[in-house]
Amino acid sequence: MSAVENNKVMFAEPPADFDWDAVEGKSAGAAASHQTMEKAYEDSLTSIAEKEVLMGTVVGLNKKEAVINIGYKSEGVVPLSEFRYKPDLAIGDKVEVYIEKQEDKSGQMIISHKTARVHNAWGKVNHAMETNEIITGYVKCRTKGGLIVDVFGLEAFLPGSQIDVKPIRDYDQYVGKNMEFKVVKINQEFKNVVVSHKALIEAEIEAQKKQIISGLEKGQVLEGTVKNITSYGVFVDLGGVDGLIHITDLSYGRVTHPEEVVKLDEKINVVILDFDDEKRRIALGLKQLSPHPWDALDANLQAGDKVKGKVMVTTDYGAFVEVAPGVEGLLHVSEMSWSQHLRSPKDFLTEGQEIECMVLNIDREEHKMSLGMKQLAPDPWEDIEFKYPVNSRHTAKVRNFTHFGIFAELEEGVDGLIHISDLSWTKRVKHPSDFCKIGDELEVQVLEVDKENRRLSLGHKQVEENPWDVFADTFKVGSVHEGTLIARSGNTFTVALPYGVEGTVALKNLRKQDGSKAALEEKLPFMVIEFNGDARRIVLSHTRTFEEGDEPLEHTPAKRRKSGDDHGAGQSPSVRSINEKVEKSTLGDLGVLSDLKNAMENNERGGKTAKRKTRRDDEDMDDMEG
Repeated sequence: MSAVENNKVMFAEPPADFDWDAVEGKSAGAAASHQTMEKAYEDSLTSIAEKEVLMGTVVGLNKKEAVINIGYKSEGVVPLSEFRYKPDLAIGDKVEVYIEKQEDKSGQMIISHKTARVHNAWGKVNHAMETNEIITGYVKCRTKGGLIVDVFGLEAFLPGSQIDVKPIRDYDQYVGKNMEFKVVKINQEFKNVVVSHKALIEAEIEAQKKQIISGLEKGQVLEGTVKNITSYGVFVDLGGVDGLIHITDLSYGRVTHPEEVVKLDEKINVVILDFDDEKRRIALGLKQLSPHPWDALDANLQAGDKVKGKVMVTTDYGAFVEVAPGVEGLLHVSEMSWSQHLRSPKDFLTEGQEIECMVLNIDREEHKMSLGMKQLAPDPWEDIEFKYPVNSRHTAKVRNFTHFGIFAELEEGVDGLIHISDLSWTKRVKHPSDFCKIGDELEVQVLEVDKENRRLSLGHKQVEENPWDVFADTFKVGSVHEGTLIARSGNTFTVALPYGVEGTVALKNLRKQDGSKAALEEKLPFMVIEFNGDARRIVLSHTRTFEEGDEPLEHTPAKRRKSGDDHGAGQSPSVRSINEKVEKSTLGDLGVLSDLKNAMENNERGGKTAKRKTRRDDEDMDDMEG
């Protein structure tokens, strides 16, 4: 049978002892050598295991990846995005990697630098906080209230207040940058980390402060930058340490707010006034670098000289007037007017007003000056006794009230006192405000002049004749008048009588004929039982009007009016005139009482009136004796 039969290829079977290695050219020695070489190669490779962290070396870089050699038979590739925090990565750098898989389907080893960092990051962060170590982090993005920082592969929070020692308005300027930090807080439960860049700056500043303060001397002039402006002064950065210029040390002139003198971030020269090593406080001055304005003041200026100035500020006690740049004098309120009645400086001056003053006192050593304004006008008290002699009458304006009277101004600088007892002949004034108002004008009479003490005593009631001289005849004891009960105080009532006069009646003398009680606002006839013109007192009784009969009633104006005699028959013409005109006495109509007095005096010269008066006097004497 042939080798090829039925289209099938037939192979011969090899011998059982056929040496294949000999056919392939391999000998027993060559096989042993091959095994030795394989073992040596395996020993030269790093023994690795998955899920562990190893150190590797960067052996290659391109735009997207970094090739890392960890000593294994194949190298790993890591995306450059995992090295964002380290933009200066270079060939030869040692980096840590995490073995995720020894080989993938194509035989490539899978490693990760980011995972390796996170794997060891927590331990490193805790160690950094314990040792106060300075670490480097990459600012990834902005978040509410601060920044997110990549630290060892962990996301840490950088608060806005911990970015810098000065307030930061733009957080975005730090995104994408590497910065140094200190770990200031760790939340072990929630794995939160808080870092601070400010802590590093403060440490540096503190060291700079010690160095700067150790070299400070009083009077030393330094250059600084205006860091902050407040209402009370200016903070200046002296290159790591801050000093304060108080508002009073900014300028020799008056400064309302420091912004009038300096601006934020402005570079200025300052002088060291004082400093405290322990509290790290430095007092600075700006005005001390320029000559004092008092040194440039006219050397011939002295008390008595006239000066012009500008009102800088008014206070309760006076005004400060700038008479030269940086030189101010005090104009006290008492030196603004000759008036003894002090008023507010704002009644005389306004801020910014240009005025002329007289120098009253000047102290160049203490840099003080007293000014006067009233001295430029004549003193109204020089010839007061001629301008306002005793008994002269004038018009005065009410300026102020006291419990004992009224201060009235005759002219600017001349005030007088109207005692409360000199306001009215007929009314008892409890308080001056019940009689008039501030600003009212009153007719007054000069009662007394005290030029030495600058005092005037004035009277208002004296401009009218004393009606009590007439009332002595009108309200004689025993005469009866109609009155109205207008007030009560205890057991005493006040009665309004004709001509605006008031009398008093005791409760026991108010018993009515029918036994009923009198009430307020009730009109009744009253008999005068006491008249005291000096004390201006009239004591009345209603009970006596009916106990002693009707005879007295027939001789009084009140009785005749009550009986229907509207024309006042039997009265003197002046009394009739007053009864017709007077409903309630005022200060303006008291003058008619003078006419009453004169009329009564004329009537006394008439025979009929004289006889009637004599008869009434006899009747009154009989009543008093009875």
